[in-house]
Amino acid sequence: MKKILFVVLSLFAFVLSACGTPAAATPEAIPAEFAGKTNTLGADSATAGAEIYKTYCLACHGEKGAGDGPAGVGLSPKPKDLPELAATVGDDYLFWRIAKGKPGTSMVGWQGTLDDEKIWQVVSFIRSLK
Repeated sequence: MKKILFVVLSLFAFVLSACGTPAAATPEAIPAEFAGKTNTLGADSATAGAEIYKTYCLACHGEKGAGDGPAGVGLSPKPKDLPELAATVGDDYLFWRIAKGKPGTSMVGWQGTLDDEKIWQVVSFIRSLK
């Protein structure tokens, strides 16, 4: 009887664990032209990045990058939580997404408006967000 109860409870626990929150979406593969890029600017470039962020990113991503900016509230899908994203991806992913945007979302590409150095400054600033 105890074995049957143990098996039933184990099966129940397994089923419940499968019903938990969905796994976080894995970021897409980074195109070859961006893969492996690293930010060579120092942490002090985050100050310049903060100014660029205020101009181009704050409206959607919010002051602390949580995706809660005034323009981001009505967007679907909601803008990414940048500190959360930055904790799971490399510099190359952040640079790529800022440069090229993300199809199917409101994230536009800033390459052409921002040069590479300015994009790296924004990456530095995003890395400084907590």
